[in-house]
Amino acid sequence: MTGVLVHRGPDDAGLWDNGNVFLGHRRLAIVDLADGHQPMSTSDGDLTVIFNGEIYNHGELRAELKEQGAVFQTDHSDTEVLLHGYRQWGTALPKRLNGMWAFALHDRKNGRLFCSRDRFGKKPFFYALGPKNFVFGSELTALIQHPDVSRNVSRRALQKYFAYGYIPAPLSIYEAAKKLPGGCSLTLDIATLDCRIERYWELVLEPFERIPPNPEEEWGAQIRELLDRAVQRRLMSDVPLGVFLSGGIDSSAVTAFASRHLPAGQLQTFSIGFDEESFDESAYARRVAALFGTNHHTETLSLDQAHGLLNECVSRLDEPLGDSSLLPTYLLNRFTRRHVTVALGGDGGDELFAGYDPFRALGRAKLYQSIFPRPIHSAIRALFDRLPVSHGNMSFDFKIKRTLRGLSYEPRVWLPSWMGALDAAEIEELFAEPVDLEDLYSEAITQWEQCRQTNLVDKTLQFYTNLYLQDDIMVKTDRASMMHSLEVRAPFLDADLVDFVRRIPSEYKLRHGTTKYILKKALEDVLPRDILHRPKKGFGSPIGSWFKNGTLALDHGSLPGLKNEFIQRKAADHRAGRSDERALLWNVYVLKQWTRAAGDASPLPAAA
Repeated sequence: MTGVLVHRGPDDAGLWDNGNVFLGHRRLAIVDLADGHQPMSTSDGDLTVIFNGEIYNHGELRAELKEQGAVFQTDHSDTEVLLHGYRQWGTALPKRLNGMWAFALHDRKNGRLFCSRDRFGKKPFFYALGPKNFVFGSELTALIQHPDVSRNVSRRALQKYFAYGYIPAPLSIYEAAKKLPGGCSLTLDIATLDCRIERYWELVLEPFERIPPNPEEEWGAQIRELLDRAVQRRLMSDVPLGVFLSGGIDSSAVTAFASRHLPAGQLQTFSIGFDEESFDESAYARRVAALFGTNHHTETLSLDQAHGLLNECVSRLDEPLGDSSLLPTYLLNRFTRRHVTVALGGDGGDELFAGYDPFRALGRAKLYQSIFPRPIHSAIRALFDRLPVSHGNMSFDFKIKRTLRGLSYEPRVWLPSWMGALDAAEIEELFAEPVDLEDLYSEAITQWEQCRQTNLVDKTLQFYTNLYLQDDIMVKTDRASMMHSLEVRAPFLDADLVDFVRRIPSEYKLRHGTTKYILKKALEDVLPRDILHRPKKGFGSPIGSWFKNGTLALDHGSLPGLKNEFIQRKAADHRAGRSDERALLWNVYVLKQWTRAAGDASPLPAAA
């Protein structure tokens, strides 16, 4: 199991057991290189932990624990802070942590295993509970090495994959395996295998009741201070470190604040560019790098070069992921790892501050539904389907057709309908069986209905932060980085910053059609205006064009349990320019590559 995770931890390996509990670890050494070996135990052997991630407030926690009488054996290992922190605070420990983590801690005296995952699920935690064993690991590739973990694919998870473009927690692609959701802890009674999962944190939007006379200035100052502190915390490293720089608002802000805490010219920044203009942002990145005097590195790739690395990237996924920005993310991490071991990125900014295009569409969507009765929606969709197909990154026709598709449904499933590869009716056709809409979109519906606020923006924010961020963005970032043994840190997901931003009313995040309004106001004295207000490009790849011109093609093999005629018809429509089916074709391509890599031991389920 640890052998297949060498890419996640190439620097060290450790095994520990006491006869019925077995812990294995692969280490990517970042902090306290000399003393950070794992599994790590307390001097009396009562507690043993394996840990993946970084605790950014470990210095403060160490000082507090020393005052309580804890005696540390290491110089500055954050792993040891978990041991003494658990001894002091028990299962309340995760509430005190600011960082990213997945850990499992053996408590010998109480006969239990205590496991936890960070608030947003930045670090993965898979597990399988059987009648005789509890098996866990950082990737499904490790989990299925255990002979007691079945490789039968979950048909329900597969349907959700086509509905969302990812598989939401707690589901995994395998029936036998689950994901511990972000913000949750798991306690296992070792003798009885009784397993209890508790949520220690969730993002709750609770707007400030008092709006200050000058919210842009007051809240802006606090955002700058908290983001600056979050970046500074994440510069903690005993190995070379850099920043991903796309030239967008979020990565540029991280670069700006990081440059304040390092000597001039020492900060390294990284970007990749493409020779296709609609997918290239490297000019913006160079401008920001010059502004803050970073040691900037750019790799420009032809689309042929990018395509040549596609199979290498996709075949290493532990479960299918339908986000096509996986490829440029993989390429960026590959390039960055040649120079550094740790990189800071801008993940989380769009989700917390309402930065995505669907936020702008909400008002128009509500107006559309109030004017046009649902029975004529299909006719309107058919009219707009006649628009010429463009395969540029986030083209106008792609966005408007996706928007109209979602509006065929009620508001609580707009978002997955806009973002998924197929809508519910198409999934029924693909799987050749009825689909329960409530079950298909159960995670999205839960986020929509549990939001304490009634406005559409807050409900959309909750969907993005609690579902899309965890199960798509964090998965993509983790897999693409760890394939190259690179650690990626997200300052925007700092616990203190998130706790403040969740209280800013949504009308200051999306204001008069301006996305990320309060963040842009906060950064007016930090970043130039043309960077703050440039159009959002996104981190895309030209899969639409590749599928159309034959650069990328689906093989003729069928997928068991799926209607191959449906897929082939959609592929033909795409090649002929009759419709844009890039999302479906990509999802099918990834699924086929994953199935091939997983082998015959991971059969797709036949229809019920």
